[in-house]
Amino acid sequence: MTTMEPDQIRVLIPADRIRERVGELGRAITDDYAGADEIVVVCVLKGAFIFAADLVRQIGIPCRMDFIRASSYGTHCSSSGRVLINHDLDIEGRKVLLVEDIVDTGLTLSCITAELMKLAPESLKICCLLDKPSARKVPAEADYIAFTIPDLFIAGYGLDMAGRHRELPYIGIPAS
Repeated sequence: MTTMEPDQIRVLIPADRIRERVGELGRAITDDYAGADEIVVVCVLKGAFIFAADLVRQIGIPCRMDFIRASSYGTHCSSSGRVLINHDLDIEGRKVLLVEDIVDTGLTLSCITAELMKLAPESLKICCLLDKPSARKVPAEADYIAFTIPDLFIAGYGLDMAGRHRELPYIGIPAS
């Protein structure tokens, strides 16, 4: 695969629209967790880190950040079908908001959700930046969705293409 430069990534969702939508999600999450002393925001690394950082700054409830690593892509552009999960979480009895970059096949999200439920949180809600329902292979749904997109390979705003382009302020697709 050849390396794509940022000018070879066509903008799909511009930075200003992402900022606007993250603010809307932050307000909705704040409303839904009204009265909570704290929520534990579990960010799925690496792709959701920029989204999670922006999102927690928009949530009007104290948040404790934690992280889980999950991968089904490796260095490829399509899911391998095998999910590797690594974490050191203590969420028993806590209100948990899982922040994921993208829900496509549903395999990664279903594996992470099953793993988190073993840890006995008081509640678990899921917030994803991108949802690709047309790519679903197993049932998986988020409580909060920033954007629904077609089945395209994308990069930017934390999502990578072979380890590159996470720093882009927008979400884009390789230009053809």
